[in-house]
Amino acid sequence: VTDGAVVTMHYKLTRGGGEVVDSSEGREPLAYLHGASNIVPGLEKELTGKSVGEKLNVVVSPEEGYGPRHDDAVQVVDRGQFPPDAQLEEGLQFQAVDQDQNPLMGRIDKVEGDKITVDFNHVLAGQTLHFDVEIVGVRAATDAERDQGHPQGPDGHDH
Repeated sequence: VTDGAVVTMHYKLTRGGGEVVDSSEGREPLAYLHGASNIVPGLEKELTGKSVGEKLNVVVSPEEGYGPRHDDAVQVVDRGQFPPDAQLEEGLQFQAVDQDQNPLMGRIDKVEGDKITVDFNHVLAGQTLHFDVEIVGVRAATDAERDQGHPQGPDGHDH
């Protein structure tokens, strides 16, 4: 596994207490372009130099995962900031834009009348992540994959 390789892997992601957050079990393995920031930095770093068939248990700190939680990313906004017909409930994820019109993912933490508490932290921010990984494929990326920064075709997705 080196920069510019398309890596295919089966994985299971758990939180510190053992709760499964995501897994490729029963699905196609995940394909990503190594060195293109397609996966969290801590996992990518640990996969560097590994080979097909290797199995790893990797613990990733918040700093090398989805980052620390930021208190200022939690805000209370007026109901009017959402479309009038939106069904707002706790746990609802939504996309907004920042002041520069960049997409921003958020989730509703609390609904209290016309006051909505939203959290723009990644749901896994501030958490230690535990990955069980098996590398099932490694190949050179195509020029198009390198240009676009991610795998395509059978191991990734088509455009």
